Amino acid sequence: MTSQYRHTVGHNCYSFDNLAEVMAKASPARSGDRLAGVAADSAEQRVVAQMVLAQLPLVTFLNEPLVPYEDDEVTRLIIDEHDAQAFAPIAHLTVGDFRNWLLSDAASSERLASVSAGLTPEMVAAVCKLMRNQDLILVAKKCRVVSAFRSTVGLEGRMSTRLQPNHPTDDMAGVAASLLDGLLYGSGDAVIGINPATDNVAQASKLLHFISDVIEHYQIPTQSCVLTHVSNTLELIEQGAPVDLVFQSIGGTEATNRSFGVDLAMLEEARQAALSLNRGTIGDNVMYFETGQGSALSAGAHHGLDQLSCEVRAYAVARKYRPLLVNSVVGFIGPEYLYDGREIIRAGLEDHFCGKLLGLPMGCDICYTNHAHTDQNDMDNLLTLLGVAGCSFIMGIPGADDIMLNYQSTSFHDALYIRSVLGLKPAPEFERWLAEMTIFSADGRYALKEELPAQLASNLLDLSARYES
Repeated sequence: MTSQYRHTVGHNCYSFDNLAEVMAKASPARSGDRLAGVAADSAEQRVVAQMVLAQLPLVTFLNEPLVPYEDDEVTRLIIDEHDAQAFAPIAHLTVGDFRNWLLSDAASSERLASVSAGLTPEMVAAVCKLMRNQDLILVAKKCRVVSAFRSTVGLEGRMSTRLQPNHPTDDMAGVAASLLDGLLYGSGDAVIGINPATDNVAQASKLLHFISDVIEHYQIPTQSCVLTHVSNTLELIEQGAPVDLVFQSIGGTEATNRSFGVDLAMLEEARQAALSLNRGTIGDNVMYFETGQGSALSAGAHHGLDQLSCEVRAYAVARKYRPLLVNSVVGFIGPEYLYDGREIIRAGLEDHFCGKLLGLPMGCDICYTNHAHTDQNDMDNLLTLLGVAGCSFIMGIPGADDIMLNYQSTSFHDALYIRSVLGLKPAPEFERWLAEMTIFSADGRYALKEELPAQLASNLLDLSARYES
């Protein structure tokens, strides 16, 4: 047994078999880790594990991979692409020292950006476990990550939204109605993204052409995405479909990604294919990833790790492909993994903090399934906390109720709320478009009107009718 992972409290000596066990036992309580059998047995054991973790040098995580290098391409990515020069200024720190530095004034936005490439996901997950919610908010607020395609996401004082006009049968009139509704509430500057009810190439092509026509017709400075499998998107690009962003769900181990039907080579192939289309006007960030704690456990691919550590390893995958958007779908996986509002709120703040610290444009689908022990008030709390923390984007769904995926998220009205109470604005290109359309006033405020703006009076439903079979 390694003495490095021992700690005595009074007459009790606690010991941990390896680094993975220290990491798991140090995690704040959550149902997924209990389901996996890796959670701390008591609050005292959790605190002891956190004390052990705090004393470990950061370099420990370079020398002791949580998943063997030989067995996992995500581990190889993390180790092989680690930036030693960026790591050098903090290489002497322990995890506890690193926490103190992050919270200090010395860790400015510029310093955080300069060390980001030197951080591994395991270092970030470790320090996250030592931090209270307010610590996660303070540090994330200082991290500034900007990405761009036709709009700019992540600028200070701005919060974008994904307009999500899903429909349970992909009815084009229904999609068009939700799309128009969202635009009239100032939603959609992160992306207009549809989860297709029927996931095949033909349906995805139909939806992509429709959104592209809407964007072109109204000259909207945003991008489209149909959230289909990356292999379908590759086929769509070969067919000449108007693909802006490549979407894919990803996880933190090779086996998790294989359960999604992808590997690192396929993601790179898709990125290069999307770049070849050259459809961005102000940037070339062409990837959109979704993640979420618990996916590795759900796939039986967690290697005995806690779900936060697996989740942050997924961010190393995302970082490689310079995405426009990374979205933690925090409560979508259900109470088996995040039991109630308390666990969902904590996980949402963790994901946002860890992603931002690793240099990712993090958004959050602030959501829950209908059998979770939570409600919309908990989501209001998380939305407000993430707004304060500088979250790059959230979801915009009619009434916060996704009638296709059958879960609860954030509505167009929720975006107006958080922008109002915190003085946040949409992406600058989209803000100008909203003013031109008279949806927002010239001073950037939303004003509900009795009639459609004149520029939108040409009926969107007429446009959608072209696509009805």
